[in-house]
Amino acid sequence: MRNNGADRAPGMMRSLTSVSLKPALDAIAKAVDARFDRLLPIPDDPRRRLIEAMRYAAMEGGKRLRPLLTVAACDLFHVDKERSLRVAIAAECVHVYSLIHDDLPCMDDDAQRRGKPTVHLAFDEATAVLAGDALQALAYEVLADEHTHEDPAVRARLCLALARASGPNGMAGGQMLDLAAEAEPFDLPLTTRLQQLKTGALIGFAVEAGAIMGKAEEKSHVRLRGYAHDLGLAFQIADDLLDIEGDEEIAGKALGKDGAAGKSTFVSLLGAPRARAQAEMLIDQAIAHLDGFGTEADLLRAIARFAIERDR
Repeated sequence: MRNNGADRAPGMMRSLTSVSLKPALDAIAKAVDARFDRLLPIPDDPRRRLIEAMRYAAMEGGKRLRPLLTVAACDLFHVDKERSLRVAIAAECVHVYSLIHDDLPCMDDDAQRRGKPTVHLAFDEATAVLAGDALQALAYEVLADEHTHEDPAVRARLCLALARASGPNGMAGGQMLDLAAEAEPFDLPLTTRLQQLKTGALIGFAVEAGAIMGKAEEKSHVRLRGYAHDLGLAFQIADDLLDIEGDEEIAGKALGKDGAAGKSTFVSLLGAPRARAQAEMLIDQAIAHLDGFGTEADLLRAIARFAIERDR
């Protein structure tokens, strides 16, 4: 883990959270639900059950962190809001599909997600698999549509970036490492790699998509990649802390499962105090990567602080 911000006074970046996140989170939740509602009309045929399962998983729940990151990053480059929301929807489609599959009996076998029964329990296993598959396909359908961007090269670059973030060198690869972690102990470098792939890769896409949409110069891509890298690790450390210290009713999902399964986590490897300090340092580093931007990046700075202060 890098220490680019080690020379900064502890907590120095806290003053940068003056942007209130609640209005932004409320607005992105409404915008995402409205667009899923339009994208997923319920047909009057046997596909109805599939669409209902997709809507059940995708609408009215979740932090919407990835969509908010996408819109905030697009705002840096003055991307049209409707277009940035299309990319945000694609990122959320892949995230939700991964949650549906992650909850299946063959994976983590979870009974609750976002405060309600998981999709395979609310519907059935086969429908849950199809709902996840269909949401993944929908992500690329949205990105490849000319309404997302008039430049086909930009649309192709978005599709490539999302494929890399969600495939064997991204989220799916991280999930495979996560399954292997149940059978053998992981050291800190391998645990870090697992989380960089499983959690960090899609966060990286959500952030860098702004630079892709804005056809930004390479130095902007580098800054946003650095921000996303450190944010993703800090976000996962916060999740690991919530897994042992959080409230299941607030979190909306079962907690303590990693410890029960004997999986290595940042908390089990570092201890809670050191893990918390590491997350704080990573957030300071993430915010430091945004130094090349002005006040237009304040929402990204606030999101970074929220990532480790949240209770769900």
